[in-house]
Amino acid sequence: MSLVQDRCASALSWWRAAGLVLLAVLLQAAGPVQAQAARYEIDPEHLSVGFLVHHISYAKVLGMFRAARGSYSFDEKSATLSDVRIEVDTASVFTNNKKRDDHLKGADFLNATEFPRMVFTANGARRTGERTFEISGQLELLGRSQPLVLQATWNKSGEYEIGGLRKPYVMGVSARGSFKRSAYGMKYAVDNGWVGDEVALIIEFEARRQ
Repeated sequence: MSLVQDRCASALSWWRAAGLVLLAVLLQAAGPVQAQAARYEIDPEHLSVGFLVHHISYAKVLGMFRAARGSYSFDEKSATLSDVRIEVDTASVFTNNKKRDDHLKGADFLNATEFPRMVFTANGARRTGERTFEISGQLELLGRSQPLVLQATWNKSGEYEIGGLRKPYVMGVSARGSFKRSAYGMKYAVDNGWVGDEVALIIEFEARRQ
């Protein structure tokens, strides 16, 4: 090999080595691709937790809980949901009938004095569509914890249209699910069919990114 060829080969080797070093530095700087989850707090003024239960099979009673709160983590780019927690005050049950509401708060149903909270938690979700998710979690009620699956729709995210100069970033969600109240030991009027066993859940909320 001539002196010129030797110098060319050495230069080529140097540039290759320099290129590999530069690539390694860039990859290290970029780091692993990870989900950047933001924390969201559910706005209690825009949180509705409702339910439907059959009454002697004639019609369903529509009720709601007027006090609830919650939070979760969500990464929009990867649509990754985690650390979900929704707490409901059982004594806040409302069906537009005081006698019935007092009965629901009592020992036959929610036993709100002994169990003041109903809590749903979940560690993640399975994406079922572009903006739909299946959230498999646990519902704690009357001192028992049972699996509960919510079908959720991510309605919208963006800078809030209402507010002052510093508008919050808001995410809106609709969720539906159901459970058997007898699974929690709430068996009043189940056998005779006067009060339905299946409770359909209706959850609507807006949450603000922290």
